[in-house]
Amino acid sequence: MNNWRGISIAAGIVIAASIAVAGNASAQAPIVVKFSHVVAVDTPKGKGAEAFKKFAEQRTNGRVKVEVYPNSQLFKDGEEMEALQLGSVQMLAPSLAKFGPLGVREFEVFDLPFMFDNYAELHTVTDGEVGKSLFRKLESKGIVGLAYWDNGFKVMSANKPLRTPEDMKGLKMRIQSSKVLTDEMRALGAIPQVMAFSEVYQAMQTGVVDGSENTPSNMFTQKHHEVQKYITLSDHGYIGYAVIVNKKFWDGLPADVRTMLESAMKDATKGANEFAKKDNDDAMEAIRKSGKSEIITLTAAQKSAWKKALVPVHKENESRVGKDTIEAVYKTTGFKP
Repeated sequence: MNNWRGISIAAGIVIAASIAVAGNASAQAPIVVKFSHVVAVDTPKGKGAEAFKKFAEQRTNGRVKVEVYPNSQLFKDGEEMEALQLGSVQMLAPSLAKFGPLGVREFEVFDLPFMFDNYAELHTVTDGEVGKSLFRKLESKGIVGLAYWDNGFKVMSANKPLRTPEDMKGLKMRIQSSKVLTDEMRALGAIPQVMAFSEVYQAMQTGVVDGSENTPSNMFTQKHHEVQKYITLSDHGYIGYAVIVNKKFWDGLPADVRTMLESAMKDATKGANEFAKKDNDDAMEAIRKSGKSEIITLTAAQKSAWKKALVPVHKENESRVGKDTIEAVYKTTGFKP
């Protein structure tokens, strides 16, 4: 009888120990961050996401596990914002233009033509108080903004040389869906054509559109230079992304984990922006070497004429973007309209 009692006690100890181990393992299960984006792994955004994963997992010593889902594996492009707000995914890196439909049109300040002369000016805005104040406007939507990632500055392409604003008159130019970009093309006398990026090559090939604006890397990956005779280095506009996270999830993280993830994002952002600049430089060099598009570099006088034609779009969109937001960017960069 005593033997059976001893066995029962021993079995109880084993069971209790097993429960304790299981409970301890459960308590130490990593915090999972699902990071969804719509582009390929070898793009600047894709590389930035992978860098964040690496830094986050290293610095939290495995307390956080980042699962990166490129190429819209989890959600279609138009579905991911709602998925983030619902908590189905924790992190995204959408284009800045995606916040307009949420009612935060101030982000369209980045669409305004010739708002930034170079990356240094741009980063005084994205890294400074203006960038932070824009992110604060997302919090009521259940979103926290963590970082701005560059795609780059846009150039113009067409099947005729574009050296002056007058050269744009009557051209059917593909744009992303944007009121600001529509106004930009109309200011140049061009006809804006909203079209999915994946459809642009064929539209150029068949003459449905005459040209487009985009970053060199985007043009090169879609082979637009093969069906466009001229590319003008206008650098007239900017394309960028915001890395965002579900607010409820972010606020619920331990404070030390948030600090480590902020550090990881800071370093990933530096890398992503360096990738983007190199990607655009390499793409333009590859286009040049292909000999399929003639590259037009504007003179100072020609660049000034483009600015004169396009800067009125700022005033035209004050009521949409917000006069205070536009003036805050002016003050930060030293822009004089």
